[in-house]
Amino acid sequence: MKLSDILKPGLIAPDLKAQDKKGVLEELAEAITQQEPSLSKGSLLQVLLERERLGSTGIGDGIALPHGKLKELDHLCISFGRSVKGLDFDSIDEKPAYVFFLLLAPENSAGVHLKALAKISRMLKDGNFRRRLMGAQSGKEIYEMIIDKDEEL
Repeated sequence: MKLSDILKPGLIAPDLKAQDKKGVLEELAEAITQQEPSLSKGSLLQVLLERERLGSTGIGDGIALPHGKLKELDHLCISFGRSVKGLDFDSIDEKPAYVFFLLLAPENSAGVHLKALAKISRMLKDGNFRRRLMGAQSGKEIYEMIIDKDEEL
């Protein structure tokens, strides 16, 4: 699986305006609904908030990987956001999150969903890569970094 087949430049939010977890989810869901107009932002948000109630997807080290499944989807959708100042995402290390990958998958697609989460997790384990993402000057630069890193894996 190549992230370049799923993540498009228009799905990168290099400067999230959100002040809290719900705001991040709204901004990242909005990016997806702009690319996938058949999806309802409200239903996306509901699925994501329900998943967060089960346990935070803030995995620590400044990273959050919010995700959920939708019966309306027939393919994987990914958006990316960055908060330069960081924000509380109820992360397991109780520190702010700065880097967000949102994944939405079809309801019956555990394999693809888990492979994408694993790939993104491997990518973000690289502290140098995370620092480069934070220092990027544009959404285009972030997109190119993600695609290049994906090619390395």
